[in-house]
Amino acid sequence: MMFKFDKLYRLGAWGAAACMVAICALIALQVTFRLVDALLVMVGLSRLGVSITGVSEMASYLLVGATFLGLAYTFVHHAHIRVTLLISRLPSAIRVWFEVLGLLIAVVISFLLAYGLVGLAGESLQYNDVSSGFLSIPLWIPQSVLVVGVGLLALALMEALWIALRIAISDPASFRESTAPDDNEAQ
Repeated sequence: MMFKFDKLYRLGAWGAAACMVAICALIALQVTFRLVDALLVMVGLSRLGVSITGVSEMASYLLVGATFLGLAYTFVHHAHIRVTLLISRLPSAIRVWFEVLGLLIAVVISFLLAYGLVGLAGESLQYNDVSSGFLSIPLWIPQSVLVVGVGLLALALMEALWIALRIAISDPASFRESTAPDDNEAQ
């Protein structure tokens, strides 16, 4: 399948990658500070005592960002796990309708999730909710990342549903599994 909004999904993937790099950098920096302190103590000097406050909080929010921003990209590039044991044995003309049904259910769930997350982020913004812990991060910030990630996934699912419906109506016998990579994808 060719997706028209693939560049948008790639942008989400770049955001997910940036979150992963930030996690690695924070953890590596924290470990380096602890290692320097341990080495200073070993040679008889006093500790520097430098540490990054709230590393685990920041890393957890970044992990959520990495997970949700990458959802659409992994979907359109066939990296989600699918169990096709039963439907893979059906003829293409029937299998396409099962695909449409599955995508329709996924679209409904993703829109409901996006709707709920928009409400949650709006409520957090309205009441100035902040995280509990060392850092007082406004909760609407990580919740907005969730909204963007689920919104991108909903868009990708809608696009896949539209493509599957077009095939189901026009030429159901030509249906290929959406998990099978396109021949022109050389990645």
